[in-house]
Amino acid sequence: MDKKLKTLVERVCPEVIELRHRLHRNPELAGEEYQTAALIRKTLAGTRIRALKPFLKTDVVAILKGRKPGRNVTLRADIDALPLVEKSGLPYASKNPGCMHACGHDGHTAILLGVAKVLEQFTDEWSGTIRFVFQPGEEVAALGKDLVASGALKDPRPDMIFALHGWPGISEGVIHSRTGIFMAASGFFKLVIQGKGAHGSRPDLAIDPILVGTRIVEAFAALAREVSPFESATLSICRFHGGNNSNVIPDTVEIEGTVRYLDKNMGGKLVARMKQLAQGLCSSMGATCHFIYTEPYIPLVNHGRAVALGQRVTERLLGKAQWQAAQNPSMGGEDFAFYLKHHYGAMFHLGLGEKACGLHNPHFDFNDRVIRNGILLLAGCTLEVLGEARTDP
Repeated sequence: MDKKLKTLVERVCPEVIELRHRLHRNPELAGEEYQTAALIRKTLAGTRIRALKPFLKTDVVAILKGRKPGRNVTLRADIDALPLVEKSGLPYASKNPGCMHACGHDGHTAILLGVAKVLEQFTDEWSGTIRFVFQPGEEVAALGKDLVASGALKDPRPDMIFALHGWPGISEGVIHSRTGIFMAASGFFKLVIQGKGAHGSRPDLAIDPILVGTRIVEAFAALAREVSPFESATLSICRFHGGNNSNVIPDTVEIEGTVRYLDKNMGGKLVARMKQLAQGLCSSMGATCHFIYTEPYIPLVNHGRAVALGQRVTERLLGKAQWQAAQNPSMGGEDFAFYLKHHYGAMFHLGLGEKACGLHNPHFDFNDRVIRNGILLLAGCTLEVLGEARTDP
């Protein structure tokens, strides 16, 4: 079985890489992945894999049946891109201005299509069903929560569910994961400071929201001193905007950023202190503010049985050196957490290389050399759960 699996994966890799380049060339933002979904459906057409009607607008959920009824394994890939201008200079760089696959979702989608093509060749050798989920809107919109709530995973209910994410900083092709909290909860805040505008020559007539905003930024940075060294939480200011002219003090300033945490109590405390500090500083300087906070991502918690299975499959198919146990969670957010909230499963990081360009960077590109390992991991885990995977004698 393992020998056949490896042979099929090697055979399909060139096609999968070409698909990945097509996806990279044509990125689409969260909830707008119409061409991406059409390409996925076209790729699955003519196979034994049945694509269902969308549960949302641009998702593709597809079912592959085995020789008889049995367990279900669900595999998920995210398909959306980021609002970023690509600067990679690649021959297959984005053709859509201001939109780029800078988080590797083109690689995730291509890998899952490769897994589908490989597992279709095993349908006479396993029982049960495999659900392939190509999910829109992972970035910021967290549409994984909506897709799960829509009933996309209900019939049949998954016995195990898996996903992977390409990860810079990890050795090329290495599979990396851990039991328990693997990725953080993520929240986003927007603070609108209302002051009083004036001519730049008369700051005495203004309530300067830029000055107020800088004091709030300093206060937020100091909040790190209130986080215990035994806990993990981060706060980052990612946008500060005020004014449109060099000689006009504006009425308002907007500050936006993100909060990440592992423990719910710590996260709640941090957000409450942010709001308290912002309101207090504004009041002391004669300004007012409106604090908006949303939290679309919950902590991603891997199940031990699924992680152990991933380690076993990795060591068998790729070699012991290709498994790496994660010592600490990532502070990145991931809406696959909503899949794992009610189902057994795990997410794995797939190493893109220790010196690979970071995620959400305009120069980022998914590493085609690791696609083989990604397909082998997901296909191998699926076959083992379905009870028919065997080690070669």
